[in-house]
Amino acid sequence: MPRLLRELSVRARALRRASTPAEEALWELLRGRALDGAKFRRQHPLGPYVLDFFCVEAGLVVEADGARHVTHPEADVVRDRWLRTWGCTVLRFPNREILEHPDRVLARIRAQLATLTLLLPAPPLPPGEGVGG
Repeated sequence: MPRLLRELSVRARALRRASTPAEEALWELLRGRALDGAKFRRQHPLGPYVLDFFCVEAGLVVEADGARHVTHPEADVVRDRWLRTWGCTVLRFPNREILEHPDRVLARIRAQLATLTLLLPAPPLPPGEGVGG
């Protein structure tokens, strides 16, 4: 495993263990394909970054933004630009919004998912249909 990938994997594990209350709350709403069948990964390494939440099938990145994002917005601009060049869509939510208005956050994520092509597994065929049936 390349050194950068190994370092990012270690960092991602540490971030999962040290999740903020907003990240924990949002993860409870997204995990297990709970939102329209979309599979989200938590603290997912991608390129030089670790993404808070990532739906690979839709290329959707969801970021929970704490105080660091307010004091260093230029880093988010560079990161978002890099993610967009790789075909990702980025949604950012302040931690406070996630905690106080989770329904609004989910509605925005759901609306964004609806505009993207989800590469979800096909539903199973009824018995007797398909190959050899």
